[in-house]
Amino acid sequence: MAKKPSIDIDFKALQDSLQRQFRDLNPNDPSVWPVVPRSLLFLVVVVAVVAGLWYAWLSSYEEELIVEQTKEVELREAYKTRLVKAVNLDALKKQREQVQQYVTQLEKQLPSKAEMAALLSDVNQAGLGRSLQFELFRPGQVVVKDYYAELPISVRVTGRYHDIGAFASDVANLSRIVTLNNLSINPAQDGNLSMEVTARTFRYLDADEIAAQKPGAKK
Repeated sequence: MAKKPSIDIDFKALQDSLQRQFRDLNPNDPSVWPVVPRSLLFLVVVVAVVAGLWYAWLSSYEEELIVEQTKEVELREAYKTRLVKAVNLDALKKQREQVQQYVTQLEKQLPSKAEMAALLSDVNQAGLGRSLQFELFRPGQVVVKDYYAELPISVRVTGRYHDIGAFASDVANLSRIVTLNNLSINPAQDGNLSMEVTARTFRYLDADEIAAQKPGAKK
C-alpha cells in the first residue's frame, strides 16, 4: 500500500522570506513593493475607505435621528396638552355655559336706547326719594364702544350724610347697571354735604350703531 506524501513546511524559512519582503521598502513607490506588503497596504486602504464611507453615511442618519427625536418630544408635549384638554372638556363646557348665563344676566341689566330716559328718571327719583337737592344733573356725550354705549351723567347733590349714602346704595340696587365714579364729598351750608359724582350707565347698541361698528361700515 502506497504511503501518502508528507508535506513538510519550513516555517522558519517562510518567516525569513516574509521578513525580507518588508525590508527596505520605498514609501514613495509602493508599486515596487513585494506582493505581501503591497497586498496588506491595499487591504488597509480598502478598510479605511469603507470605514470613512460608513462614518459619513451614519453621520447623515444621525442628523435625521436627532431631528426625529426632537419631533417626538414636541409630539409628546402636544399629546399631553391635548389629553389634558380632552379630560377637562366636560368641565370646560360647563364653565362656558356658566359664563354665557352670567353674560346673559348682565345683558338683561343693560337698557335699550328707548329705555334710557326711564333709567335717568330712576336715578333722579332715587335722589329725590332721599330728600336730596339736585344742583346738577347733566347727561354727557354718549360714548359708543364695541358692544355697548356708555352715557356719563354729571351729578351734584346736597343733603345729609346718611341720605347721600342711602342714595348711593339705591343707585347700586337699580335694576339697570349704574356706576358712580370720581366721587367727591365736601361740606355745604347748614351742616349738609355736597357730593359731586359722575354716574355712568350703559345700554345696548341699536341696529344702526351695530352696523356702524362693523369693519367695512366706516369705509
